Amino acid sequence: MAKYRLVKNEKKYWEFIRNLRTMKGVAEGFIAQRDITPKQQEKYMLKYNDCFYICLNEREPVGYVGIIDDDIRVATHPSYQGKGVGTYMINEIINLNPTAIAKVKVDNQASLKLFESCGFKRKYYILEKE
Repeated sequence: MAKYRLVKNEKKYWEFIRNLRTMKGVAEGFIAQRDITPKQQEKYMLKYNDCFYICLNEREPVGYVGIIDDDIRVATHPSYQGKGVGTYMINEIINLNPTAIAKVKVDNQASLKLFESCGFKRKYYILEKE
C-alpha cells in the first residue's frame, strides 16, 4: 500500500505543479483553464510558493494541494487518481486551515465527490452568463 506524505513546496516542484495543472484531463477540472508558461509559473510561485504542499509517494510527486485566500487548490496526477491521494491531501490541508473552502465547478463530479467525502457540503452556486 502506498504511503503518502505532504512536504512544503520548493522550487524543484514548480514545474511538476505547472505540468500537472495544465495536463489534459486535469486542467478541465479547474475553473480557469489556460496554458501556463514556465515564466508565468515562476512569477506565480514566487508569490504563492508558501501556500502549496506537494504530495509524495516515496519520493515521487503525485499531487499538490494549497490554499490561497482560503480557497483550496488541489490536483492529483491521473496515475494516482482513485487511490486516496486527493482525500489524503484534503484532510491534511484542512488540519492546517480548518476554515478553508473549495470552489468547485458544478460539472466537476470527481472534485465534488472528493470534497464531499472529506465532509464538505454544497453551499453556493455562482452563475455566469456565457
